[in-house]
Amino acid sequence: MKIIAVGAEGDIGRAACGELSARHEIIKAGRSSGDIQVDIADPASIEAMYREVGKVDAVVSTTGEVHFGPLTDFTHEQFMLGLRNKVMGQVNLVLRGLDYVTDGGCFTLTSGVLDRDPIRMGTGAATANGALGGFVVGAAVELPRGLRINVVSPGLLEVSEERYGSFFPGHERVPSARVGRAYAKSVEGVVTGQVIIVE
Repeated sequence: MKIIAVGAEGDIGRAACGELSARHEIIKAGRSSGDIQVDIADPASIEAMYREVGKVDAVVSTTGEVHFGPLTDFTHEQFMLGLRNKVMGQVNLVLRGLDYVTDGGCFTLTSGVLDRDPIRMGTGAATANGALGGFVVGAAVELPRGLRINVVSPGLLEVSEERYGSFFPGHERVPSARVGRAYAKSVEGVVTGQVIIVE
């Protein structure tokens, strides 16, 4: 398969690409790294990426920004960061990608653990994750040409422990290999409309 991996240089992106690159051609995309640059907050940038790459068999997104902070301090704009970037950025990868993903291809998005196992200051991320799950469930029944869509929802990766571990007290750490296999299940398997939980 020819696969676009958006956010390929992050911890989750490396896990997904590490698993899939053994069997497929991976085109890495990122805001400032990779084979091609894309800003998922800008639909025109997404369209330009697809035009440059052309037809692909799958799109894997492991990217998206959200604001972390105390709920009592959250502003409208801070909530909108996650909704515009992590949610609509990935939604637009699907909407703009419909003309570029081959028949029977797959979109795989990324949410996270916080909508089912919350932490302090994580309400923005929990909101975005829940929205992505809802989008995937709804979109799966409407996608044309046998296209599939799923969202991988991993816990905190072991490799992310040093940077983020103190924010996730008591949470199980997830090996990158297990996370990578979740993306393989979505891309290479048959499921659609699923939130694929890794914890």
